[in-house]
Amino acid sequence: MDRLSDKVKRLPESATLKMARLARELRAQGKDVISLSLGEPDFDTPQHIKEAAIQALRDGYTKYTPVPGLPELVEAIRLKFKRDNGLTFDKDQIVVSNGAKQSIFNISQALLNEGDEAIILTPYWVSYHDIIQMIGGKPVPVRAGIEQDFKVTPQQLEAAITQRTKFVLFSSPCNPTGSVYTQEELEGLAEVIARHQLIVVSDEIYEYINFTGQHASIGTIDAVRDLTVTVNGFAKGFAMTGWRLGYIGAPRWLARACAKIQSQVTSGATAFGQKAGAVALTSDPGPTIAMREAFRRRRDLVIELLSAIPGVKTNHPKGAFYIFPDMQAFFGKSFDGQTIRHSDDLAEYLLREALVATVSGAAFGDPNCIRISYAASEDQLREAIRRMGEALGKLS
Repeated sequence: MDRLSDKVKRLPESATLKMARLARELRAQGKDVISLSLGEPDFDTPQHIKEAAIQALRDGYTKYTPVPGLPELVEAIRLKFKRDNGLTFDKDQIVVSNGAKQSIFNISQALLNEGDEAIILTPYWVSYHDIIQMIGGKPVPVRAGIEQDFKVTPQQLEAAITQRTKFVLFSSPCNPTGSVYTQEELEGLAEVIARHQLIVVSDEIYEYINFTGQHASIGTIDAVRDLTVTVNGFAKGFAMTGWRLGYIGAPRWLARACAKIQSQVTSGATAFGQKAGAVALTSDPGPTIAMREAFRRRRDLVIELLSAIPGVKTNHPKGAFYIFPDMQAFFGKSFDGQTIRHSDDLAEYLLREALVATVSGAAFGDPNCIRISYAASEDQLREAIRRMGEALGKLS
């Protein structure tokens, strides 16, 4: 008897986690694999944040927390939204979750009935598509290629809207492309969203890894101020991936719905982690700025090295820590009996032949590309791209 639900059987393994698993398996065989597949800063959590968690444990913060978050963290988030983004929220419009991924799941669960559509600006983070599908919604990718700097136009968005569209979901800075929407570009999208009175979910988890000097939040635009859910968290800007701490600022009715859903799934996030999160948002941003500048240097290095490989086509990402090169020039080529048909094949070939783990762009809605994370040391990046160039050069 097959006891698994059809829903689980249809659910794919996360492509990023799959490549990380394959890289670990090769390392266990003694292979010298360089992993550029995970979206995880290679920096440690800043010491003062860790010390805040330790102190919270000593102070007895080991009990259940309110589902929407500890009051001190909720207040720190409210102040952060105002200080950094120009967004004004009351405390009951904020919900803290076990990571921004849970925040997006809560939002999708709260908004989608069976068959409802959610537009995802593409390329997209891998879990957007599968979360929407798992809930019973219909993901509607709207794709922009490298020639558009991977940014969707208002005209493209307009053409994708139907009577079943419930919300629009995107990230800026973007995972996987590193592209950043400008204020003007967001205003163009907002005009379409406001005209159709859709909810817009803005994933801003990479806000602090932004090389433009100015992060723009769509929720500041008057026409969509009351239609916007802003998602953020601590994983990327504070190197706190393992802490599982995210949050939203949302219309009050939606924040309440998300807290209601979360109350039946995980309840509140860890008490001592939330205490540390409040410190992260209210203390010296120096370590975060230093990480951003390190990522900027690595971005420039990786673009320089990739540009020297014939056939690799890159844009110039303005944020996050990814390069999303177009690799179509290698499709149809072969080496040692393997023909590269698409980015899935290419990512597997680079792992086997170059011992470099990347992720197929198909997982992000663009099968012409691969995602390269430059959350690694400069020495590792130089060696990884040297190996990639050598392996790509064998294809003919």
